[in-house]
Amino acid sequence: MNATDSRALSLCQRLKFPVAGDRRGNLTFVEGQRHIPFDIKRVYYLYDVPSGSARAGHAHKKLEQVVIAMAGSFDVTLDDGFSKTTFHLNRPHEGLYLPAMIWRDLNNFSSGAVCLAIASDAFDESDYFRDYNDFLRAVGVAAQK
Repeated sequence: MNATDSRALSLCQRLKFPVAGDRRGNLTFVEGQRHIPFDIKRVYYLYDVPSGSARAGHAHKKLEQVVIAMAGSFDVTLDDGFSKTTFHLNRPHEGLYLPAMIWRDLNNFSSGAVCLAIASDAFDESDYFRDYNDFLRAVGVAAQK
């Protein structure tokens, strides 16, 4: 992406997953290439996040993700280098799609929150931008001081 193409943030969107419910409770399922726009290669989850803590603070060069609040709630702030937006997640039958080249910060975790992340690829440290200024340079924005 370059300075003339700041559409990346518009690609981030809420996804609604099927809910099969009856008097016994609800069941939600997610299938790669059907409910999310990629094949599932990795799943991980965050839990027991201390009050006031933040997670993420990075972007991916190629990896796509969907994050879901399996329990409790949290905020996801997304930044494509040109603009920012924040989503509040609190429903286990909804996810947030994050394409590549989006800086993400997760914070405001409620007590007992569980964040499930579904990823398009296995862990690869070389796919990460962990320094915000490096990310800004990659998307064609002058780094911040």
